[in-house]
Amino acid sequence: MAGTMSRGVWQLGLSAALVVGALFLVALVSRPGTGAGPCAVARGPVMLPELPEASGLAISRRTTGLLWSHNDSGNATVLFALDTSGTVRGRIRLPVRTRDWEDVSAANCTTGSCLYIADIGDNALARARIQIYRVPEPSPDEKETVRPEVFRAAYADGPHNAEAMFVIGADLFIVTRDRTGGVYKATATVPARQDLTFHRIGQLGLAAVTDAEASPDETSVVVRTSDEAVLYRTADVRRGALVPYRRIPLDGLRELQGEGVALGGHTLYLASEGWQFNRAGRLLELHCSWSE
Repeated sequence: MAGTMSRGVWQLGLSAALVVGALFLVALVSRPGTGAGPCAVARGPVMLPELPEASGLAISRRTTGLLWSHNDSGNATVLFALDTSGTVRGRIRLPVRTRDWEDVSAANCTTGSCLYIADIGDNALARARIQIYRVPEPSPDEKETVRPEVFRAAYADGPHNAEAMFVIGADLFIVTRDRTGGVYKATATVPARQDLTFHRIGQLGLAAVTDAEASPDETSVVVRTSDEAVLYRTADVRRGALVPYRRIPLDGLRELQGEGVALGGHTLYLASEGWQFNRAGRLLELHCSWSE
């Protein structure tokens, strides 16, 4: 009897220790480092309970102080409008069924501003066609977007897996998720042509790219991995000169699973997924200082 009680007490103590250890680990990773190269954490991490698989991130071109994000594949096709404090200001349904939605991009278009929905994930390298949807950017109080224009697209050299897309003017760019970060380009049409072909223009030399986005003024492009955010000048990207002008280390921020990125001026926004102890995604705002 005493032995049974001793084992029970020991097991109870072990369970308590494991819980305390898990809580300590959650607390540790919930507090990021205060700096990332030339950037300092200005806000966050803010918990995003409705975005446990926060993926793409984009700065609104229509509404000042608003960000767009969404969950990864396997979730409802809903755009979340967030203010920079991480508060959800709107949930807008897309009237489409996506296969592997990986990114959202904002860009100027003939209607003023548009959102591009990148259904481009292909872990098995088995998709003959990927799909990109374009909608006029909604306001955060709308319930559903208009029916999107649909671009059915393929790569000129066969299937690729990708999680990152950005838009400059009418040009769409996809960065593949592999060991080198291949960059592919196609030009959107108005109205949407049924098929687009993405042609390779070079590679970034970055492994496992998770997101990319052009700045609202379209002067810069930011590309991220789990370890760093890398900045390029759009003029260079358009002519295929894929040489960065700044690299920002992110590993000191202790993100759980870094995914999304957006750049506005000298402000960098980062989104990450949650994990088993706390399913909420996270949003970080960094203020950066560098000379142009």
